[in-house]
Amino acid sequence: QVQLVESGGGLVQAGGSLRLSCAASGRTFSNYAMGWFRQAPGKEREFVATIGWRGGTTYYADHVNGRFTISRDNAKSTLYLQMNDLKPEDTAVYYCAGRSVTSPSPTPARYDYWGQGTQVTVSS
Repeated sequence: QVQLVESGGGLVQAGGSLRLSCAASGRTFSNYAMGWFRQAPGKEREFVATIGWRGGTTYYADHVNGRFTISRDNAKSTLYLQMNDLKPEDTAVYYCAGRSVTSPSPTPARYDYWGQGTQVTVSS
């Protein structure tokens, strides 16, 4: 089992920045590919970014590419999401997720572990 706890969400004005963190505990964090997803009210959960076990491979959804950066620190068992130039449409609950293989994936169903989420609200 892997436990995931997100932090760093909050209220920010459009154009601002936030850095989300996801602390992992349980099994060896470095064995897992990780991802960030988000869900806005009334919408399905959607892919944001994913990273391979070593951090060398990353993929982003088109709507965040160039603004968000996913990274990981395996020594600290922590996943990050740096979000810059935030827009009101980025408002959502953000979830980190882990999958029991080393390769990243944009598909939520391929993830085995999920955090409880952290709210990000961007005001216009």
